[in-house]
Amino acid sequence: MMWVAFILIPLSLGAADVTIDHVTVAGKDLKTMQANLAAVGIASEYGGPHSNRATEMALASFPDGSYLELIALQPNADAKAAASHYWAKQMEENAGPCAWAIRVKDMGAEVNRLQGAGVPVSAPERSGRARPDGTRLDWETAQIGKDARGSFFPFLIRDFTPREQRADPSGKPTTDDFSGVARVVILVRDLKAAISRYRRTYDLPAPSRQTDDRWSAALAGFPGTPVVLASPLNDRSWLAARLKQAGEGPAAFILRARSGKPHDAPTKSTWFGSTVSWFDSQKLGWWLGFE
Repeated sequence: MMWVAFILIPLSLGAADVTIDHVTVAGKDLKTMQANLAAVGIASEYGGPHSNRATEMALASFPDGSYLELIALQPNADAKAAASHYWAKQMEENAGPCAWAIRVKDMGAEVNRLQGAGVPVSAPERSGRARPDGTRLDWETAQIGKDARGSFFPFLIRDFTPREQRADPSGKPTTDDFSGVARVVILVRDLKAAISRYRRTYDLPAPSRQTDDRWSAALAGFPGTPVVLASPLNDRSWLAARLKQAGEGPAAFILRARSGKPHDAPTKSTWFGSTVSWFDSQKLGWWLGFE
């Protein structure tokens, strides 16, 4: 079989560059998630509470500007706001990967492009949070499609305040061991239908395809993009169990290593010509890899 290596650069899809802004991991307790991430060698810092009166976050930031967000309910969250949050179920069930976002320079232009392609997209919605040092952050987001926010398709985000204040609260990345988030592994029920939706939305060529016996998954990756679609090959795999519990959406994230520092990675996969090393999912509580 012929493998096609991925070159992960921002790719022009229609009128949009699919550049990862951040990926999100949901759980019940923020400090526990930070400790678990530190246990596999990745430092994070507290980012502060969101203005929704429900959630707070911490982040591991990377030199390319992307970051990994850990999100949980605030200790004294407003009960109504918490219950109605779009990731309430994922936080309550410690679901791990739950969403991803891409940054856009012109929100209006991208919303118009998607609507012109017949893709449902919400009106931009303003949001923000206050950093622990009191710095106020403001941005707007828009949801693509009718799925849960940032699950099948990424959601869009554009900053009103300087983006580096959001991505690097301390003025520098929390780690130099990884340059950024390289891939988002999206769990889907019907691989053929999912491929069709992505190709139609972003005018993509046919993806590279392979299977992974360890994951018991059929995979489809679009070269030049961070998107990897994964569908369980049978109903006995952990992916099938996750699909039943959490539905379609991110099942794992893959970072891009940039240093020779060794990391404890008990399992490895070969995906599209690249070796993916996986951190201990039992220690971390979810699937995170690097290449």
